[in-house]
Amino acid sequence: MKTTDAPLRTTLVIGSNRHGRFAPVVADWLLDRLRARADLAPRVIDVATAPHLPTTFARSPETDTALASVTPDLASADAFVVLTPEYNHSFPAALKNLIDWHYTEWQAKPVALVTYGGLAGGLRAAEHLRQVFAELHAVTVRDTVSFHNAGAAFDDEGRLKDPSGPDAAAKVMLDQLTWWGRALREARERRPYGG
Repeated sequence: MKTTDAPLRTTLVIGSNRHGRFAPVVADWLLDRLRARADLAPRVIDVATAPHLPTTFARSPETDTALASVTPDLASADAFVVLTPEYNHSFPAALKNLIDWHYTEWQAKPVALVTYGGLAGGLRAAEHLRQVFAELHAVTVRDTVSFHNAGAAFDDEGRLKDPSGPDAAAKVMLDQLTWWGRALREARERRPYGG
């Protein structure tokens, strides 16, 4: 199999570490969509279970150990899906901290955004993330999946009450991610990104 035909190594970053978070419900739904595609090979980094990274950006043996558990999955990824809630019109500090500890790992790779929240569905968090990833030389795909009033959208077993809209949105978003992922992987193989 040519590299261009190989499934894209796609890292799902779960960006909430808040106690009682809703992220696992949305992440399970999202992982089902990622795993159903032969063109994607998903892995998960969850900021709630990843080793603690300090906010001081000071290196230490503990920091090096923490980075060793997440950096390889970011570095080897061909594409990313970032799942985030909206906290106070933006995205969580733990997600920003994970992003900021890395730089080249994001470069010249596509990022799809999935958000959830109240009335705005997390879309303000997505817009802030677009600015951050642009600074890191990553490409955010145009379409997102957002869950407005997310708690009411899923039943007690974590299934969507009406999956038609989110499933269709996820397909469009993942199709875009796959196109960009293949194009950018091929470009990086031909000519390393010099950012």
